[in-house]
Amino acid sequence: MTRCRLCGSATLASVVDLGATPPCESFLAADQLDQPEPAYPLHLRVCTDCWLAQIPPLITPEETFKEYAYFSSYSTSWVEHARTFVADAAERLALGPDAFVVEVASNDGYLLRHVVDRGIRCLGIEPSVNVGAAARDAGVPTVTEFLDPATGSAVRAEHGPADLVVANNVYAHIPDVVGFTRGLRALVADDGWVSIEVQHLLTLIEENQYDTIYHEHFQYYTVASAIRALASGGLALVDVELLPTHGGSIRLWARPAEVAGEPTAQVADVLAREKAAGLRELSGYTQFSARVAKVRRDLLTFLIEAAERGKTVVGYGAPGKGNTLLNHCGIRPDLLSYTVDRNPYKHGRFTPGTRIPILPPERIAADRPDYVLVLPWNLREELVEQLSFVHDWGGRLVFPIPELSIVEAASRKVTA
Repeated sequence: MTRCRLCGSATLASVVDLGATPPCESFLAADQLDQPEPAYPLHLRVCTDCWLAQIPPLITPEETFKEYAYFSSYSTSWVEHARTFVADAAERLALGPDAFVVEVASNDGYLLRHVVDRGIRCLGIEPSVNVGAAARDAGVPTVTEFLDPATGSAVRAEHGPADLVVANNVYAHIPDVVGFTRGLRALVADDGWVSIEVQHLLTLIEENQYDTIYHEHFQYYTVASAIRALASGGLALVDVELLPTHGGSIRLWARPAEVAGEPTAQVADVLAREKAAGLRELSGYTQFSARVAKVRRDLLTFLIEAAERGKTVVGYGAPGKGNTLLNHCGIRPDLLSYTVDRNPYKHGRFTPGTRIPILPPERIAADRPDYVLVLPWNLREELVEQLSFVHDWGGRLVFPIPELSIVEAASRKVTA
């Protein structure tokens, strides 16, 4: 990687090098365990001109998303987050029966089904064949496409301009950020709105959330770099919201530049926070690698000591972020017997690189392990409640990020 994919600058500085890992969603079937498994460098750098953090585009979106293992509807809290967003957006933008809403990377229809329920015309644009089919089965109109300017123009020509274009947790997933942004502009009406949710680089750095760095995420945004990215496609930022999702996200409200007007005071406030954190100079990034190394050491120390004491440790969840963590730490079945996941698609498969079996959630209650390592730590509140039964036999929950913590019955931190 020699040049920034947004501004073309050659001044890219290293933030953290996580070695080489397999693609995080390439779960293995049993008959693949004796086959070679490709691994790719995972090295985060930041452009010192536009301050877009990024990894090299070593894997194409087509390789990742034609058949995808992630179904949004399996997260209860995420479905509720989507329902709340639709309700608030409908009120904010006065979306009625004559409105048209398009979601890019609409997954299994987890969000647009709430739009359908309101009687608002909508369309999902989803590149993954299998999850797009699940959306259509749920009654959500969905086309199987990647978004680029041509797709955006074709959808607009067939269905009309969108009053609202939603792009949640996809703006990091495309290497051609300029082409994708132009696709958003092609979709949206000249007086319409674009809403984008993406993880905030500020919280990623501050909270040691390095496991959200993986090959599907090509770039990592501050509000400052997002403004630059939006402008590349003719959009301007109007407002920003700080969200707790994914450990800390930003919701960007943008419009075509010609009608956007002045941004809200909240935009200036978040820009000031980012500047105060040093994210527009190298000083804000220099200590991140050392903090990542400490997360790794602390987790490995816990797992090794648990094994030496004869304690059983299993995992909960098989998210993409978990595979960055497992591979970076070198965790294998001798330290983590298995993990479980609510998504039946993953049952009987194995985590990429580390080859840890993925089983149904019921296995935890059957085996009564001493510890459950929670890999989707961003769903902590939801999962502490879901996994409360673990405490019936004195088991404890382990959260690796932002720092190692062990939780018991009353959700009380007893070790850190």
